[in-house]
Amino acid sequence: PEEGCYIHGLFLEGARWDPDEFQLAESRPKELYTEMAVIWLLPVPNRKPPATGIYLCPIYKTLTRAGTLSTTGHSTNYVIAVEIPTDKPQKHWIKRGTALICALDF
Repeated sequence: PEEGCYIHGLFLEGARWDPDEFQLAESRPKELYTEMAVIWLLPVPNRKPPATGIYLCPIYKTLTRAGTLSTTGHSTNYVIAVEIPTDKPQKHWIKRGTALICALDF
């Protein structure tokens, strides 16, 4: 794009992307990981995330979330967090361990 960048090839754990509703949805039975839609990262200086209507979803390099950086407290596999539209509160997805994964282990 003219501004920002597209990210593709990520996998959702603990949820799935609903292309009809354009938001996060519950995983289907026996579906551990699903492909995420293309994400358009568009940087905006000093932007504050909305209080509702989004899940601030962490992105990890691999499925392993162990190991902690002393500087940030995040996992050593942590990359960044992205806002994903949802009609449920953030705590709903946090309880499910919902995250985006760059590479599956298998």
